Amino acid sequence: MKVAQNKVVTLEYQIRNAQGEVVEDTSGHPLQYIQGIGQLLPALEKALEGKEAGEEVELTLAPDQAFGEYDENQIQHIPRSAFGEGMDLQPGMVMYARTPDGHQLPFLIREVRDDVVVADFNHPLAGETLTFHLKVLEVRDATPEELAHGHVHGPDTHHSH
Repeated sequence: MKVAQNKVVTLEYQIRNAQGEVVEDTSGHPLQYIQGIGQLLPALEKALEGKEAGEEVELTLAPDQAFGEYDENQIQHIPRSAFGEGMDLQPGMVMYARTPDGHQLPFLIREVRDDVVVADFNHPLAGETLTFHLKVLEVRDATPEELAHGHVHGPDTHHSH
């Protein structure tokens, strides 16, 4: 079976930055996604299209095809009081802000001052040229329930929506 629209794809991948350092590796912890519904970067889905279990793909993506350019406008100063009393905030911590529509948005704490916290909402790999090494482990049809919910259901997952 080939990777195609609405197929559940199980894959392992490794991402290296321009210096050749591994920044993410899923070996032993494969990722499952549904092809063609926007769960992966479009360039990765395109590269995987038509591949079968056992095939590997390697491609290098510029920031505009990966996680975007680093944007200074994504740096925000949040009042320290917004974090509540007694929180031990440290530079390098990842926190989550809730958007008005209820989604959680991750951000990195760059700096903690007496009155404000400097938050960076850029993706951690923004501005990076990245090389993706992808290995397809399995391809199967998505179930109608998975397509309706927009995500893969594992053998032990029962979601109520």
